[in-house]
Amino acid sequence: MAKRKLLKDVDPQAFDTMLGFEKYLTTSSLSKIHAELIKIRVSQINGCSYCIDKHIQDALKYGEQPRRIFLLSVWRDTFLFSKEEQAILALVEEITLIAQHGVSDEVYDTAITVLGQQYTTEVMMAIIAMNAWNRVGITTGREPE
Repeated sequence: MAKRKLLKDVDPQAFDTMLGFEKYLTTSSLSKIHAELIKIRVSQINGCSYCIDKHIQDALKYGEQPRRIFLLSVWRDTFLFSKEEQAILALVEEITLIAQHGVSDEVYDTAITVLGQQYTTEVMMAIIAMNAWNRVGITTGREPE
C-alpha cells in the first residue's frame, strides 16, 4: 500500500473543520480525564492504533491511572469506574456502534439522569468527534509515532 496523505496536507480547510470540534470541546465543561477515556474507548472499538497510543499518553499526562487504562475495554467487569464514567462509557459504546441497534432509551436516560443534559451533550459531541477522527486516521493509514 502506498503511503496515504494526511488530511491536513491535502485539504487544510477540512482539517480546520475537524479542529473546530476540538476547540468546542476545550471550551466545554468536559473533564480532561473523561475526554481521554472517551477518546481511548472509541479508538479501541474502532481499532485506531494511532489514536489509542496518542490518547493513552495524554491520559497518563493528565494523571489517569495505568490500571484503569488497562481495564478500560472491560470496564463493566471492574469496580474502577465511577457511576458517571459508567454512564459515559455505555454511551460511548452505543454511539460508536450505532448501526448495530441505535442508542437505547436505558443508556440515554441513565446518562441524562447521572450527568445532566448539558454534560451528556458535551459527552455526545466528544464521542462524535472521536469517531470522526478515527475514520480520518484509519482511512489515511495513521500509525503510532
